[in-house]
Amino acid sequence: MKETLKILYDIIAKSCDKCEADAIALSGGLDSTILAHLLKNKSPDAVAVIASDFVGVDLAYCQAASKALDVSLFIKHASTTDILNAAEETIKILGNFNDIEVRNSIVIYLALKWAKDRGHSSMVTGDGADELFAGYDFLLSKPIDQLESELDRIRRIMHFPAQSIGKNLGILVESPFLDDEIIRFAKSIPVDMMVRHERNKIHGKWILRKAFEGHIPEQIVWRPKSPMQDGAGTSGLTGLFESIVPDDIFAQQREQVQKNDGISIRTKESLHYYTLYKRICKLYTFEDSGRSCRYCKFGLGESNFCRMCGAYPA
Repeated sequence: MKETLKILYDIIAKSCDKCEADAIALSGGLDSTILAHLLKNKSPDAVAVIASDFVGVDLAYCQAASKALDVSLFIKHASTTDILNAAEETIKILGNFNDIEVRNSIVIYLALKWAKDRGHSSMVTGDGADELFAGYDFLLSKPIDQLESELDRIRRIMHFPAQSIGKNLGILVESPFLDDEIIRFAKSIPVDMMVRHERNKIHGKWILRKAFEGHIPEQIVWRPKSPMQDGAGTSGLTGLFESIVPDDIFAQQREQVQKNDGISIRTKESLHYYTLYKRICKLYTFEDSGRSCRYCKFGLGESNFCRMCGAYPA
């Protein structure tokens, strides 16, 4: 086990050595803190996006990581106006009205925009660790035999909006976890080294946590998975739209979309994103065959999650 942990540490370190970016998106989560630790000798500028008007849980963690690693940290406080403007830009770039993806991608859009505005040409992100090492909460309750097949499926379909957003903004996104050697390593180890009990709790990315235990702050090593939307606070958009859109107006507009476009809008937030999407993007062609979303008729492939509208199960 000790040798396996050392191999994992070393191949991630080698991947980080290839990075040319002088900026990093630092949430204070396990993945970004590992990368900040391995890149600290390059003195990157770190940025964390925190909503000004909603509750985000990343602030204390990213500050702890910055202090422990002696990495320069900038807190990008995003107003509700900033977030809504970023939502529109994100929809324009990604070409969908997926509420989950929009809320998460707003965070990386604002981080990459910060980097561009300050003259950075590239930024490091922690993309890939959750997909490779079983970081998502829904995986923790899977029996071992199902976990392996589910991880294989996730790795086949994984995609990262940061790449499209970075390309649109003219910022190179470097994601060290997606190095070929790390991907091969992750596929070679048994799944019970990824999901395991520790400290009276079941953890995903167990092997990743153990490999960097003692190198980064303990509260971050064992920090539970927190999606970007929760960490930065953009998940507050859901409540915002619920509070400002009257029920009767929502019902009327929802019915109109169903009648005109054949799309079932699930929430008030989704309605806002769909309205933006329809205005700035070309409406996709409905799938005539294969598996498609029951709400928006977009093709699902081998997933039960709809990348177009965010429905699950779709």
